[in-house]
Amino acid sequence: MPRTIRFHLDENADPDVAEGLRRLGANVTTAQEAGLLRASDEEHLEFARGEERVIFTQDADFLGLHAAGVQHAGIAYCHPQSRSIGQVIHGLALIGETLDPPDMRNRVEFL
Repeated sequence: MPRTIRFHLDENADPDVAEGLRRLGANVTTAQEAGLLRASDEEHLEFARGEERVIFTQDADFLGLHAAGVQHAGIAYCHPQSRSIGQVIHGLALIGETLDPPDMRNRVEFL
């Protein structure tokens, strides 16, 4: 089990978020890299759970899946266009610095 938060970005996330997190030393996968372009939200959550990755999304459908009890490794959610790319990167980095993977299991953090 990883001891630090690793992230997975769904296809709605700006690729610059992944680049910025990587510059900070974070382990990040994107939908494109994982072969999940056009995959369902459930497939993204399944991939992220299997890889023990917190999924970053701006798609509110993930909040509905969480509310329905779908198991996941963690969701970091940001309402679209409410934060700059820099603010998103900072918020995700803060999650990575302050929480451990077990802390994020089946939890939603709002940026």
